[in-house]
Amino acid sequence: MRVKNSLYLLLFLLLGSFAHSQVQFEAKLSKKKLGVNERLRVDFEMNQDGDNFTAPSFEGFRVVGGPNQAISNSWINGKRSYSKTYSFFLAPQRQGNFTIGQASIEIDGEIYKSPPVSVQVTAAVDIPKDGNNADYLASENVHLVAEVSNANPYLNEAITVVYKLYVSNEVSITSNWREIDTPKYADFWSQNIDNQGNFKIYEGKYNGEDYRYVILRTTVLYPQKTGELNIEPLTLDVPIDVRSNKRDLFGRFLMTRVNKTISAGNRTITVKPLPQQGKPDNFSGAVGNFSFKVTTNKTKLDANESLELNVTVGGNGNLKLFDLPSVTFPNSLEVYEPTRNDNIKTQTSGMTGTVSENYTVVPQFKGNYPLRPITFSYFDPKTETYKTLSSQEIVIEVENGPVTAVKEPTTSNSKQPVALESDQFKYIKLDANLEPIKKVNFFKSKLFWGIMAAPFIVIPLFILIGRRRRARLNDVEGNKLRHANLLAKKYLGEAKKNLNNKDTFYESLERALHNYLKAKLNIETSEMSKEHISKLLGERNVNTEVVSQFIGLLKSCEFARYAGVSQGSIQKDYDTAVQTLSSIDKQFN
Repeated sequence: MRVKNSLYLLLFLLLGSFAHSQVQFEAKLSKKKLGVNERLRVDFEMNQDGDNFTAPSFEGFRVVGGPNQAISNSWINGKRSYSKTYSFFLAPQRQGNFTIGQASIEIDGEIYKSPPVSVQVTAAVDIPKDGNNADYLASENVHLVAEVSNANPYLNEAITVVYKLYVSNEVSITSNWREIDTPKYADFWSQNIDNQGNFKIYEGKYNGEDYRYVILRTTVLYPQKTGELNIEPLTLDVPIDVRSNKRDLFGRFLMTRVNKTISAGNRTITVKPLPQQGKPDNFSGAVGNFSFKVTTNKTKLDANESLELNVTVGGNGNLKLFDLPSVTFPNSLEVYEPTRNDNIKTQTSGMTGTVSENYTVVPQFKGNYPLRPITFSYFDPKTETYKTLSSQEIVIEVENGPVTAVKEPTTSNSKQPVALESDQFKYIKLDANLEPIKKVNFFKSKLFWGIMAAPFIVIPLFILIGRRRRARLNDVEGNKLRHANLLAKKYLGEAKKNLNNKDTFYESLERALHNYLKAKLNIETSEMSKEHISKLLGERNVNTEVVSQFIGLLKSCEFARYAGVSQGSIQKDYDTAVQTLSSIDKQFN
């Protein structure tokens, strides 16, 4: 028997030693040579279950995914096959030859280490490929692009930057992206054309492949400096759903969500200066295509009447960025400061609309006053030429009013008297119709005696109010009762607001009932047993039926904590509470 037991023990030890020698733990690479812009997958695989896994430092790489754990346990022809894998996705940080260090795992109380493996990182490749990395797939299938309408505009010529988010059919995203960095557009006048969150999905091409895209933002820019100007990138954090290699119970691919930071990249615009050849003297910086007109609401009027003169420039261009030509008026016309009116819309082609200045003109004397033609010059970037527009001459006819001073013709330098018309100053009123001011003795007036008597009335009133306020503050019990009464009304109001929420309704109702008792019976919460409440209400001559209703309400509040109630019961309990509290108020002595 001893020999038999010894044989069993020897066989067990041999099998244990054989099984122990079969433990495998190794590192496997998705590739041994890759470009600096590619991704590397490292799998640490073992054929027995272990614990306390420790990864190496991955010197020269940045971990962009993992560790992901996968377990495979299968039986094939009666033989068990088991594997456990820890996967990492790495991004190279520089070129060179690197070594993936040893990882460790504890299996059956012993520590096992994977052998180190070498990998070579080369210069960036044209087409990086790594089909197993969700992070890599996301970066390859979602792109943010800034499309510039004109990379070589003139100074103050409109350009449009359209930010498009391209998404391939292999992945999907939601609208929950977040802006990390917003462009500042230094050296540009800028205005965003907001789509108000209504993103329309378009079909298009990206690098020759079919993509879907949305227009995130359209910005109109007017360069304010010449030379190379930089457009800062728009940077987004985008959640992306990538198809994994796993399937659900119905055979559908499971999706893995990764967050990617994507940027539209810097764009450089080379701005040309406006040509000096042919530049008009009155050019004020207008660039675009414009129309120009000068109009008045009337040309015939009397002295001291007013007219409106309007200078308007309309069209498409930098309407907000230049000054309108000024108008020169004769000295005999009184002119007020002009008011500016802008009616401008910013579209993808730039600013369009009109800008105008409105002058109010008041002639002082009779006569005809010509306004010479006004010119307006602008630069047309399409024809690359300057253009000048001119208004028509306007004559203002003042039919009635005083005339200006007239000098007699003379050939000598001696001064001559000025001849004036008889009605020169007829518009000036000479009779003012003034009336004397009545003398009033203030010190014998009603106002004086009212001011004198006011302190004798106001001071005692303030003293009386102060005494009542101090008495009210010193009435501790009364303040408690008033506070409890207010709380009862408050919570009963809260209960009404929460008729559709059972738990909140009964909690508010119970607080209202307790505070009502505090106000009426001057008792604390610890004294609110149903028997004590019935006794106190009975002593205050409250009807027995009303007391029963009140106790029933307290029971309903307690019952509602542990059992469901219908909406009809909630409404009934609220109506009963209102009626019961009203009845107690009427009967309470």
